[in-house]
Amino acid sequence: MSVLLEVIATTVADARLAAQAGADRLELVTAMGEGGLTPSVGLIEAVVSAVDIPVNVIVRPHSRSFVYDADDSAVMLRDVRAAKAARANGVVIGMLTQAGRIDRDALARAIDAADGLAITFHRAFDEARDLQEALDVLLEFEAVTNVLTSGGKASVLDAQATLGDLVRQASGSHCTVLAGAGLTVDAVAGFVRATQVQAVHFGSGVRVGGKGLAPVDAARVAQVRALLNAA
Repeated sequence: MSVLLEVIATTVADARLAAQAGADRLELVTAMGEGGLTPSVGLIEAVVSAVDIPVNVIVRPHSRSFVYDADDSAVMLRDVRAAKAARANGVVIGMLTQAGRIDRDALARAIDAADGLAITFHRAFDEARDLQEALDVLLEFEAVTNVLTSGGKASVLDAQATLGDLVRQASGSHCTVLAGAGLTVDAVAGFVRATQVQAVHFGSGVRVGGKGLAPVDAARVAQVRALLNAA
């Protein structure tokens, strides 16, 4: 079974290019320079209509931190419901307590609002005080089907041992470790062999010139797809 390839899209054109080149799933975001914020309902609807692959939508109200107050949380719940109404496949969320632990209560409320949508817990995970403990908490939530992580480092390529440990920890569960941040076309095959990850997430690595604010490069996506198929 081939490794799943998720690609970040910020426009309808990105989405079409990534899907045509072999991406299995999209993460739809805006403000990629800020690490990704919630896209507009209009963009969600347009992308869902434009492609035949699953579209997961980030729900992140601001880039200040992953610790949210009551107002932030209320906005997130509205956005989760809006993403569902716009026929997204899932939502990409993450929330921590001041102590650096998974915010169980806020996560539970978001899952309830998602009403059956797939849940990816995003790289807020990498700021948790203890990654193994954080993953154990996420494994308690059946709705959380993916955890996007770089193993606590700026790049997954600097955290291969940690990623391998997380993959083993999640093995046999409902939750897939989705490795992302810093992956490159040249490194992906060796990374997959070393860590045994079953899903990878690409942003800048499959964009023109390797630049985060550039459009998706269909040739790079196709190259990654071929390498994953052969891995």
